[in-house]
Amino acid sequence: MAQLGIILKNAGLISERQLKEGLELQKKTAEKLGSILIKLGYISEDTLLKFLSKQFKVPAITIDVQDVDPEITKLVPPDMANRYEIFPVRRKGRTLILGMVNPGDISAIDAVRFHTGLDIQPAVVAHSKMVELLTRFYQVSKDVKSIKAEETESEEFYFDEFEEDNIEVEEFEEEEEDTSSATSKPVIKFVNYLIATAVRMGASDIHIEPFEKVIRVRFRVDGVLQQIAEPPYGLKNALVARIKIMTNSMNVAERRIPQDGRIRIKVDGRPIDLRVSIIPVMHGEKVVMRILDKSSLMLDMTKLGFEQDNLRKFISAIEKPFGLVLVTGPTGSGKSTTLYSALARLNKPEIQILTVEDPVEYNIKGINQVQVKEDIGFDFAMALRAFLRQSPNVILVGEIRDSETASIAIRAALTGHLVLSTIHTNDAPSTINRLIDMGIEPFLVASSLNLIQAQRLMRKVCPKCKEPDNPDIRILEEAGIDPDILKGTTVYKSGKGCQLCGYTGYKGRIAVTEVMPMTKTLRDMIIKRATSDDLREQAIKEGMKTLREDALIKLKQGLTSVEEVIRVTSAM
Repeated sequence: MAQLGIILKNAGLISERQLKEGLELQKKTAEKLGSILIKLGYISEDTLLKFLSKQFKVPAITIDVQDVDPEITKLVPPDMANRYEIFPVRRKGRTLILGMVNPGDISAIDAVRFHTGLDIQPAVVAHSKMVELLTRFYQVSKDVKSIKAEETESEEFYFDEFEEDNIEVEEFEEEEEDTSSATSKPVIKFVNYLIATAVRMGASDIHIEPFEKVIRVRFRVDGVLQQIAEPPYGLKNALVARIKIMTNSMNVAERRIPQDGRIRIKVDGRPIDLRVSIIPVMHGEKVVMRILDKSSLMLDMTKLGFEQDNLRKFISAIEKPFGLVLVTGPTGSGKSTTLYSALARLNKPEIQILTVEDPVEYNIKGINQVQVKEDIGFDFAMALRAFLRQSPNVILVGEIRDSETASIAIRAALTGHLVLSTIHTNDAPSTINRLIDMGIEPFLVASSLNLIQAQRLMRKVCPKCKEPDNPDIRILEEAGIDPDILKGTTVYKSGKGCQLCGYTGYKGRIAVTEVMPMTKTLRDMIIKRATSDDLREQAIKEGMKTLREDALIKLKQGLTSVEEVIRVTSAM
């Protein structure tokens, strides 16, 4: 906006003295320069509007509140709209008409283009009208304050203020490095705001990503990333430094190599653990904070999304005195939750349970949990060998990553221990060949396995705003879904969004499972090195429901949408 002042001065609309006075006042109030000049009476709003329209060759428009489409306002988040004083007016195909107080603000146009993926066509709006629109459609609560950070070159950001006792950070010692900006009040409050907001939204992780001219903050909610804020670019290093300080273990001065740490914090009285991963990228350091909220951990297996038949098979397998139970799926598919739920069911005074994890995500009373420490050579295999001398009944191995870990886990399963673990494969049948590829003999795989469960997490349509759907037959057929399966069933899709679901159309997630218990026929086929396709065909004959079939059951129950079924099970 200082550039706008120079343009106005050069055009003879304000004097050098008036510009200087306006800029001095801006430093004290953090208000937009155009607004200050109008209040001081140095330029009229109408004159400014016409000048900007002519100068930047964009139309000057008037927007009536009653003509605004609330759906369009969702394209631009409140913090971005208030920070740049912009308002989405109308969308024409891939073009968004963007109302702006200063149409020369290239950073605002770039930010909206980056956020929406749309082409931006600016239009100039009078400042008084912009204030009215922002107040009406992006109303900021009374607790929201604009914080002026001197180190951000007069940029500002907005955050929800909260009481000091609502968020508590574990004490830490200050680094000797220069962290003055990282420990400034605005930066501390902004990082606290991000963490508290993410926890309250039920997010699983926070992503802070630096690009050439923009910092992007996104939360993963129900498995899908949502952009939340674009803090001032000048805060890029300070934000990362603050997070490093909070871990009490990272080197603030080191920006060339990846670093990992942990933050313990309380939000609204709830203890929260954050697993922090920082990696160097082209334009700075990218931060991911994984949120581990024990209070939200669902340990009741009946509420995880298991169909009754699959739940019965899984419980039968984990209640056997020995054998190997494997849960497979990609990162973020709920494998750890399933295994913790199994442990909660088995956790009794007469049963000795040991776990080896990397890292230990949740502490569970009554269970002995061990953290892997790769830097000193204490890996899964070493921990398992030690476990066998501890006389456990149940062993949980966080992940089978290599042949040595697989070999010891199978040996433990064959010598009277129940072993639970995870492994990365696409579905249940392909897990067999994965173990054999690791060097495990087929007869050992066949003898040790009790059950393999593949799973995914699928978003549920919002129960409040979901709408009946009439899916396109062509889309169903292209996705390999028989349209006749859905005949006579009311299928739902995500709605327009509401306050309950944060205007996403989805609320919460549910597990989709593929449960393959071992039978005599399957064991014989494994010993004969049958292919994954042959094993799958036989398991289906014996009653196994595939991931796609289980997802379709949820669809017919009105829990999810066709789009989610296709997204989650497209490779099935």
